[in-house]
Amino acid sequence: MRYMATYDLMETLRNTNQWLGATAKAAASYPAFALIPNPALQWMAAWGEVTERTFERMTVKPGWGIRSITCEDGKDHVVVKQTVVERPFGDLIHFKVQGREEKPRKVLLVAPMSGHYATLLRSTVISLLPDCEVYVTDWHNARDIPVSEGKFDIEDYTLYLVEFLRHLGPDTHVIAVCQPAPLTLAATAYLAEEDPDAQPRSLTLIGGPIDPDAAPTDVTDFGARVTMGQLEETMIQRVGFKYNGVGRSVYPGLLQLASFISMNAERHSQAFGDQIMRVSRGEASDHDAHNRFYDEYLAVMDMPAEFYLSTVERVFKNCEIAKNTFSVNGKRIDIGKITSVAVKTVEGAKDDISAPGQCIAALDLCTGLPDEKKASHVEPGAGHYGIFAGKSWRQNIRPLVLEFIDANSGAPKPATAPKRTTKTANKNAAA
Repeated sequence: MRYMATYDLMETLRNTNQWLGATAKAAASYPAFALIPNPALQWMAAWGEVTERTFERMTVKPGWGIRSITCEDGKDHVVVKQTVVERPFGDLIHFKVQGREEKPRKVLLVAPMSGHYATLLRSTVISLLPDCEVYVTDWHNARDIPVSEGKFDIEDYTLYLVEFLRHLGPDTHVIAVCQPAPLTLAATAYLAEEDPDAQPRSLTLIGGPIDPDAAPTDVTDFGARVTMGQLEETMIQRVGFKYNGVGRSVYPGLLQLASFISMNAERHSQAFGDQIMRVSRGEASDHDAHNRFYDEYLAVMDMPAEFYLSTVERVFKNCEIAKNTFSVNGKRIDIGKITSVAVKTVEGAKDDISAPGQCIAALDLCTGLPDEKKASHVEPGAGHYGIFAGKSWRQNIRPLVLEFIDANSGAPKPATAPKRTTKTANKNAAA
């Protein structure tokens, strides 16, 4: 029962604010009030509308909303989401474009398990669909997973990726976005030693904390500053009685959202204040820029406690990936065993979450990989979100990634001893 009451209290506060918003909206919208025009009533109804929507979205899993795409034949083709591997903590899904021949590029997008749903990569998926067969890791909300399903830590996450890659086969190109980059690198190294025939053709790591100490940020400073005991005491709660995962220890999504918003509280306050005024003036719409962004941003999921704590301890504090000491089920994973999978890193010059230098560290760890199989790219002026879903991704990074995939789509040649050089990989290598 410890911390279960706290979890239910947060849910109660969320539910209460949603109810207050709905009440204010309904009360201020009575037709009789139109006889006495009052700007305060319009503002009250607008506040209620924005508040109700805001707090309601926090517990709703967003839909992918990808219904069709226009293909090379000029026709719109229906897109169907298919589950190809179903597991308790996450599924492997495929976006099947009906009526189109299968594309030779098979891409696995590894989505973060860091508070938001995999739908955060919606625009990334849409941008790749015309040219690729797109598969995505769709992680589940921990509050909905019964305790009987057991734990889920970073070793389990790594083994899930191994299972997904084995299912997809060796002609797969992997793109890992942000948080899963270190574990995707580890999963590739695991396959290199245990099942070489199941290795992907290429691995693109985008804005991931391979070596958090390479370029400190507020995120890495927080991880270094707090102890594991403090994290467990202040961040971990047990799922309340409302959900199937009752009793499971989690890092609650609502608590994560509070942390996200506090990092840019002034900007978020301004955004919601402006939206209330737009609604009161009748200038807002259901799918305007504010609602499109915050419907996704506010939709948060609970993270298994053991996954969160093991990530902080082993990836950020002990730097097991950076030091090449990471192990799964007691067996050390040697990243140097990767000898045939082309590896590319992508970083944003203004990334304040995973700063430049953290991700490119992966190339130094791949000691068994020839230089011609390594590549890197730093996008000028791009922040964290922009390198996988923003303007920088669409205009600059996506074409580079597709070129990299095409350059490494053939069956790998037998491994040879890598050339030892001190030259840093550049964006044109292996691309």
